[in-house]
Order: sequence, then structure tokens, then C-alpha cells
Amino acid sequence: MLGYRVPAPDEAMLISGGRRGLGGAPFRVVTGHGKFVLPVFRKVRFLTLSMCESEVTETCVTRQGIALHVRAVIAFKVGNDHESIINAGQRFLSDQEQMSVLTGRIFAGHLRAIIGSMTVEEIVTERQKLAAEVLDTSKTEMAKIGLTVDSLQIQSIDDGDTGYIDAMSAPHKAAIQRQAQIAQAQATQAAAQAEQAAARAQAEYARQTAVVRAEYSAEVDRAQAKAAQAGPLAQADAQQEVLAAQTELAERQAELRQQQLVAEIVKPAEAEAERVRVLAAAEAQRMKIQAEAAASYDRVALDRMLIDQLPQIVKEAAGGLAGANVNVLNGADGLGEIAAGLVSQGLTILDSVRQNLSGQDSDGRRPGKSEDDGVLRLAAGKEQKPGDGRVDAD
Repeated sequence: MLGYRVPAPDEAMLISGGRRGLGGAPFRVVTGHGKFVLPVFRKVRFLTLSMCESEVTETCVTRQGIALHVRAVIAFKVGNDHESIINAGQRFLSDQEQMSVLTGRIFAGHLRAIIGSMTVEEIVTERQKLAAEVLDTSKTEMAKIGLTVDSLQIQSIDDGDTGYIDAMSAPHKAAIQRQAQIAQAQATQAAAQAEQAAARAQAEYARQTAVVRAEYSAEVDRAQAKAAQAGPLAQADAQQEVLAAQTELAERQAELRQQQLVAEIVKPAEAEAERVRVLAAAEAQRMKIQAEAAASYDRVALDRMLIDQLPQIVKEAAGGLAGANVNVLNGADGLGEIAAGLVSQGLTILDSVRQNLSGQDSDGRRPGKSEDDGVLRLAAGKEQKPGDGRVDAD
């Protein structure tokens, strides 16, 4: 459309003529949108808002009096606010290339001032600090001309032919070289150790391979030897089984023969011995019974004889008293007592004989002649004391 103007995204449109701009500026600022501009009555100019670059190469003297060649790069642009655009438009609108030149001169001055207050060691080791101080000191001046600095980079610092920086870096270079040599030596040692470990591993692998091969060979030899011995061993095992069977057969035959001997000799002998023992026991029992019967018969016969002889014994005893001097103290009762005593004495003699017969030996032997004599002497009764009657015989 005729008369309608639109600025680019990185441009600011400055319209002069007609009303004044913000803050009494001789032009109005339009950014980000279009504006209808009357031809002939209004004039339109454009100011770039894009990034600009300025390079600074300056020889600066440090606090130590050493000259350094410093190279720096500044990235800057026109500020986005209307005040910065107005300040930059009033200064650089007719020649916008002057922004880089002026910016480089401003930073060169501040760079010389800051480096003059620092040592070479500080400048070399603290470049970021140097850049920050330069930015801080130039910020106010850059704002006055409507510019803002995005970054400042110290690209190089060189002392020329003085060799100060090289001398300063010599210990570090030596340390680095020493560390490099140590690292190289360690790497060489590690390589040698790795090579030795590989050689040992290879030797160990070769040894294990040889051992495995030897074991396989030995196993094959054993298998071959076992196969070669299989026939003789089988024959020997068969013979051994035959011998074992023969031995077992012989043992069974011996056991059978022993059983036959026991049945033919031992058992008949034991039966004969048992028969003899039984017969002997029966004979002994028979003889014992006979002896007991004979002893019993003798006792019965003796008792009968004594009973038959009892009147005669009493008679003899009375006859013995016939010539004796007997004094009867109690008259007729005394005589009766004497007679009764004689009869009682005879019965006592009979009982004594029976007791002697019952006390004979277990083999049925009768008492000897001395015992019979004792009985007869008792029967004679030369000295007696019958009953309560007192008899005195001279």
C-alpha cells in the first residue's frame, strides 16, 4: 500500500517530520509493526538492531612494565528500548559502521587501563577477570551511545620478544614434561607388563594345552592297554569263577561228609552211651531198692527176734536180781515198782535196738558186733535205778 512502511525484525523504523517522538526526540521509533507514512511530508530511516562485532588489537603495558600485545573481540548491538534506539540513531544513523569503530576505541582504552593495574601472571591466569573488569568499566559509556555489550573475549596475549610468558611457563612446562615423561614411562611399563602378562598367559595356555594333550594321550594309552588286557582279564576272571565254584562245591561236599560221619558214627555212639547210662542208672536204682528191701527185711526179722527174746531178757534181768541184796523201802509198793521197772527197762532196750537199726548207713549196712554186745550188756542190767524205788544191790 502506498505510504505504509514496515520495519524488519532486526530493525527500528525512525520517522521524522510531523510530531516529535518520545522525550522530545526529533523522530518517532517504530519496531515490530508497520506504520502509515505520508509521502513528501514524512521521512523514514531504518536503524539496525542486529549483532555487531568489533575487534581490538592493542599493546598494553602491565604493572610490571612489560608490554603485552592483547587481541580481544567485542560483541555488541543497539539496545532494544526506545531510549537506546534514540541515542544510537542520533549518533550512528547516517553512518552505522562507526558503531564498531567507536566501540573498539572505547574498549581499547579501558583494556589498557585495566591491564596497567595487573601483573602478567594475573592477566595470563585470570583472563575472565580481566574481561569482566573491562565490561564493567565500559558499560556506562556504551549505554550513553545506546549500545549494549553481549560479550568480551580475550583471544590472545603475547609479550613479543621479551620471553616473560615463556619463562613464566617454563616450570609448568617442565612439570608437564616431567608428568608427560612419567606418564610415558608408566605407559611403557604398563605396556611391558601387559606384554609380559600376555606372554605368561600364552605360556600358561601352551602349558595347559600340553597337559591336556598329555592327559588325552595317557587316556588313549590306558584305553588301549585296557583293551589289550581285556581278553586275559576276562579269561582270568572266568578261571577265578571256576575255582570259586569248585571251592564252594568242595566245601559243600565236606559239609555233607561231616553230616554223614555225624549220622553214621557220632549219633550211634551217643545213642549207645545214652543207652548204657540209662541201663546203669536203672541197675543202680534196682540195687538200691533191693538193698533197702533187704535192710527193711533185716529190721523186721530183728524186731521179731527181740520181741521173742524179750521175756527171756526180763527173766535174766530178774535172775540177776535174785542173788542181790535189795532193800525195799516202801514195802509192797516198792516191789511192784521194781517189777514194773524191769518191764519198762526191757521195753527201753527194745526201743534202743530199733533206733540203732534205723541209724545204720545209707548203703543198708547193719550195725557191727560191738553194737549187739552193747545191747546184750544193757540187757544184763547189773546196775539199774528203776522208777522211784530205791534198790541197792551188793
